[in-house]
Amino acid sequence: MSGISKACSGSVLYISHGGGPLPLLGDAAHKELVENLKYLATILPKPSAIIVISAHWEEGTPTITGGANPSLLYDYYGFPKESYEIQYPAPGEPALARSIHDSLTKEGMEAALDEQRGLDHGVFVPLKIMFPDADIPCVQLSLVKGLHPDVHIRMGKALAGLTDDNLLVIGSGFSFHNLRAFFSPPTRKVRVMNESFEQWLIETCSSQALSEDERERRLVDWQSAPAARFCHPREEHLLPLHVCYGLAQSPAKQVFRSEVMGIKASAYLW
Repeated sequence: MSGISKACSGSVLYISHGGGPLPLLGDAAHKELVENLKYLATILPKPSAIIVISAHWEEGTPTITGGANPSLLYDYYGFPKESYEIQYPAPGEPALARSIHDSLTKEGMEAALDEQRGLDHGVFVPLKIMFPDADIPCVQLSLVKGLHPDVHIRMGKALAGLTDDNLLVIGSGFSFHNLRAFFSPPTRKVRVMNESFEQWLIETCSSQALSEDERERRLVDWQSAPAARFCHPREEHLLPLHVCYGLAQSPAKQVFRSEVMGIKASAYLW
C-alpha cells in the first residue's frame, strides 16, 4: 500500500452524487444511490475532516475553500422551495485548507485559497446523507479549467503531503453524466453504451491485474473507453475520480453499483 493510502487510512472515495437535490427529497429513482451513501458512512471510520472535490467548481488553478463557516450554494434550478432551504452547517477547516494549498504548491502547482465561497450541492447533498450531524469539518477543492485528466491525477498525488491520519477524501461526481440520456426514454442502445463504459471503469479502477502505470494510462486516455464521450459529453463529473486515483495510487478495494434514474452508476472506495 502506498504512503498516501496509509496517511489517509484508506479513506479515499469516489461517489456518484445524483441529480441536484433529488437524493434529499425522497426521489424514488435515487433510492439505491442514497442507500449506498448511507452504507458507506457505516463502514468508514468517522473522519477528523473531509476534503471534497466536486464536479461543480472549476477554477484556473486548484482552489480551496478557506472559510471557517462556509455557506451553501444552491447551484440548481427549478426544484421545489424546500430545496433552497436545505441546511448543512458543517464547519470549515482553514488550517487544513492551508495545508492543501501548501501540498499543491510544493509539487509545483499554483494554487489559491477562497475564503468566501460556499459549498455546492456536490458537497452538501452527499454529506447530508452520509454524515447528517454536520459536525465534521469540510473543505472543498476545485477542479481546474481545461479539464485535463493528467492535471487532476497530479493534484491527487500532491495531496500525499497531507499528514492527518484520519482524513476522508471524496471525489463527488457521477460515473455517467449525459443529461439528455437521463431525460429521454430508455433504449437498448443507451443501456449498452452505459454498461460498456461502466464495465471499463470498474476494470480500470479495481482490477488487480493492471499495473499502476497502466491504470494511470487508461485514466489519462479515458476518452478511448467504450462510449466514453456518450457517457461524458463533458468530463467534469468524471475528473474527481482522477484526483482520487492520484491520491490512492492503487486498485479500489470496493466497488459499489447503483441504478439512478434508469442509468447504472458506480462508486469506488480505496
